[in-house]
Amino acid sequence: MLRRWKTSTRHPSLLPLFIGLIIACLLLRTVEASVGDKLPEFRECVKVCKRENCDPNNDPTPIPIHLRLLLWTCAHECDYTCQHIITSRRLAAGKPITQFHGKWPFVRVLGMQEPFSVLFSLGNLVAHQTGLARLRERVPAGYPLRRYYELFGYFGTASWVFSTVFHMRDFAATEQLDYFGAGATVLYGMYLALVRVARLDRPTPRRRSILRLWTVFCAALYLAHVSYLKFWRWDYTYNMTANVVVGMVHNLLWSYFSWKRWAETRQGWTVWPSMLVAWIMLAMSLELFDFPPLGGALDAHSLWHLGTIGPAILWYNFMIKDSHDLAKTAKFKEIKA
Repeated sequence: MLRRWKTSTRHPSLLPLFIGLIIACLLLRTVEASVGDKLPEFRECVKVCKRENCDPNNDPTPIPIHLRLLLWTCAHECDYTCQHIITSRRLAAGKPITQFHGKWPFVRVLGMQEPFSVLFSLGNLVAHQTGLARLRERVPAGYPLRRYYELFGYFGTASWVFSTVFHMRDFAATEQLDYFGAGATVLYGMYLALVRVARLDRPTPRRRSILRLWTVFCAALYLAHVSYLKFWRWDYTYNMTANVVVGMVHNLLWSYFSWKRWAETRQGWTVWPSMLVAWIMLAMSLELFDFPPLGGALDAHSLWHLGTIGPAILWYNFMIKDSHDLAKTAKFKEIKA
């Protein structure tokens, strides 16, 4: 918060491709305006604040070190301060809270713009890190699906690191990292689903050919997705639609897997994937009920992040159990032979 106010105005080959695309795409873009940005009183507030506090020739207001570490500038401080001044005035006048720059006016904590989204993103990050550690400990390195399951952990880890950084500070670059990381994770989830359901990890000529085609197809799909957003149009509706469509294919594949394995084995753990994708869909539906943040910090988007921690933990449990079951089945077949 500003200290002075001088006016009464108030697949392994997929990983390097993913990293390369992310690095290449960190370019600036224009942020679409929200209703709050267009309010004359907000624009006037920011204008006056900058004139009174940001002029280097007129004793500018210093920014605390913890805010400067998160790249808050005087202009950013004015924008943040004016958002809350205008919001307080609107509430006092019985008017609804409005968004600014596509976001609700959150109350920052230690310079973090969306504290609960940061907290729950870190929760997901921990879930992937601990799950990946358990997977490596309990699944032998020679198990053919282990490398695919490890990549699932790598994509998940990267995605939640980007999410944490983005919710700490919303810049064009951090937003793109978040969106491209999430897109890569969703797409890899679909990639992995077909590899597991069709057992494309098996070293038969036919399966190897299908795996190569599937890898090239998914890589091309991701390249086209990023290229469209980066070089054609930054479209939030398209991005959400693309992720939902890929997610639905992922969900259908795992639901088919659960139905098929349950019919074959009648073991309860085989239905976990279908239950987990249903859980994720339910959590994602929170995005449809967007509301001003409770206490200025807890909103629908942060609750969606909270809702994905449990499925992440249980998904690693499933991958470990599935690996053990397949190893047991293969050993039994060897004994029979």
